[in-house]
Amino acid sequence: MTTERERIAALDADLVKASKGIKVLSHLGWPKNCANEFIESHQRGEARLPEIRYAKVSFADERRALKKVMERCDRSHPVEDFIHKTARSYDRVAELIENLGTPRFRDLSVAIYGSPKDAVAVDHTTTLHAAQRLMESTRDFAQRCAHDEADYCVTPEAVAAALRKECEFFTGHDIQVVVDPSLSAKAAAGALRIRIRGGTCFTDDDTAQLLHHELFVHSLTALNGREQPVLQSLGLGAPRTTRTQEGLALFAELITNSIDINRLRRIAARCVGIDLALDGANFIEVFRYFLATGQTDSESFSSAQRVFRGGDVRGGVPFTKDAVYLQGFVRIHNFLRDAIGSGKLDFPHFLVAGRLRASDVPRLEPFFRSGLIASPRYEPPWLTRRSSLTAFLLHSSFTNELHLGSRSASLGEEPEEAAKV
Repeated sequence: MTTERERIAALDADLVKASKGIKVLSHLGWPKNCANEFIESHQRGEARLPEIRYAKVSFADERRALKKVMERCDRSHPVEDFIHKTARSYDRVAELIENLGTPRFRDLSVAIYGSPKDAVAVDHTTTLHAAQRLMESTRDFAQRCAHDEADYCVTPEAVAAALRKECEFFTGHDIQVVVDPSLSAKAAAGALRIRIRGGTCFTDDDTAQLLHHELFVHSLTALNGREQPVLQSLGLGAPRTTRTQEGLALFAELITNSIDINRLRRIAARCVGIDLALDGANFIEVFRYFLATGQTDSESFSSAQRVFRGGDVRGGVPFTKDAVYLQGFVRIHNFLRDAIGSGKLDFPHFLVAGRLRASDVPRLEPFFRSGLIASPRYEPPWLTRRSSLTAFLLHSSFTNELHLGSRSASLGEEPEEAAKV
């Protein structure tokens, strides 16, 4: 008779095999010279939409295999339900890649990653509204902290070298850090390889952000997932986990004091850029929006490219993935706060055992306790300091519950000591 462990291991192995060849970002790349050509034409006052063509892709075999895995899952069992959801997530993103450049790509992107108009708070504040408020409230300050082209003096090779040194943290694993000129994002991390965007330069702030975001979250959770004795699908980067992954990575930047105002504004501006594109703005219009926020020509191109990669530069068909950063950050903050507040001190620990959604952790808790799912081999340094994490989250909750008054009032004169009577 097949045991629970054997059944789950078999389903998991088939899921890993079926999803192995389904990658997202590698299918969304643009030509190497595209950025220079566009920026030069824009500076001449002759900007033209980039000419982007995507190869036709079919994942018919993989999708059939994924559907067979889903059909075999008993969804009343939390682990098998996790496998089902992961297989379904890969099936949807496979369809997304099969529809590059089409309106169907937009619809699937919104279904998988959400949109800026999704609610991000209990009062139904949308991600877009939160992003716009962040952009407005930081405008004056950002003008004094803005980067210009001269600040982008750190080479990709220097960033890669700095990250390689930190890879020594992962004893027993050889993580490669390489420079990739074809990458649209500043970096992309897998379990054993981190790619740094070539053909561009970075600021001093970028290195610390990439360290805590890419290495100590994305690579770390993927490595922990690969170390699982049974549920090795926890090492996969299923799209359903993207919101949690990016939220956790952004939280890591904040708690390690690695984030800066420019980084926050870039993240918020991407939400606005996605919304503009959803409403029909084309690549040039979105590029000019990023310029107006204070980004340089090269950064504005990269930001607009992130919005339109896989979509249609004429407008209306963006890639909405970057809307998950603010959504994920709020959810991770609340997850960690609620876990600490309710005495579930192991929940943050379980969260980095692989690529999970925060909502998976409570359902899978019994299987962490039983040993079917192993505890993580590695933890980010900030997470090992439980007392500091608890203090940070309790302080956040405490200040949120207080009526702190307006910003201008807090800068006013304080009451003098009462006279003795």
